[in-house]
Amino acid sequence: MRESAALPQEFFEETKDRCLLTSWCPQEEVLSHPSVAVFLSHCGWNSTLESLSAGVPILCWPFFAEQQTNCRYMCMEWEMGVEVDHEVKSDEIAMLVRDVMEGEKGKKMKAKALEWKEKAKEATRIGGSSCHDFDRFVEEILNDDALRPRLL
Repeated sequence: MRESAALPQEFFEETKDRCLLTSWCPQEEVLSHPSVAVFLSHCGWNSTLESLSAGVPILCWPFFAEQQTNCRYMCMEWEMGVEVDHEVKSDEIAMLVRDVMEGEKGKKMKAKALEWKEKAKEATRIGGSSCHDFDRFVEEILNDDALRPRLL
């Protein structure tokens, strides 16, 4: 990892045997790892879909734009998320993580997350609803004179 203006070198030395800090990682691969029990996210659409597709419950910490709506769906509609208070404290995060990993609500959230994972797999397989809808979208473009690409 390149040098950080925010973290002193001593921090890296102190934590090198307990954690890995990196400027980027393949989020889909990380979320698909069996050791991941819960995901703390701002609930941007990509992160929401990646969490849903991996079957990982989410601690929702939305800030702006569509994140609020995505959080609402994760928590209220899809039942695989819990919202974090905006004035977040480390002990609150620790409690929420523990609840998701060990509590009854967390078990229900994990079960729902796994249901959504299966629905996502089914939708994206060949012949699934996502493939069907994409094919229909392409057909509409190709059959609409106003949308069809012009050939030179």
